[in-house]
Amino acid sequence: MKAVQQIKPFAVKVFVEDTDFQGFVYHANYLKFFERARSQFLNDLGFFQSEDKEGFFVVRDISITFMQPAKLEDRLLIESKVEKASKVRCFFYQNILREETIIAKAKVEVCYVNREHGKPIQFPKAFLDRIEL
Repeated sequence: MKAVQQIKPFAVKVFVEDTDFQGFVYHANYLKFFERARSQFLNDLGFFQSEDKEGFFVVRDISITFMQPAKLEDRLLIESKVEKASKVRCFFYQNILREETIIAKAKVEVCYVNREHGKPIQFPKAFLDRIEL
């Protein structure tokens, strides 16, 4: 495994649509918050999945640990780190924080899949070059 690269934090505000009737964030929405942070990271590197003709990034495996609930109108920060495992997979380590307290964390394995045949292929060289430390 290679060294871990820190990604610029991603801010989210919790709206009514993110919560259940008690005002707590519905568990599936944490997944959305993590996904938004990873997608923004790719965009910041110049990768836009809608424009990629060769393939797309997909989640192969994800593990989420919930420590505290997020609530309506919370301002959250998603911290992410990426670790290159090989030319065909990488891991994102992500934390959702309210103020300075981690309320949820995830480990996400990501691979790159060919659009034509749907099988994993090597990440684009430009992506590998940008995540190298």
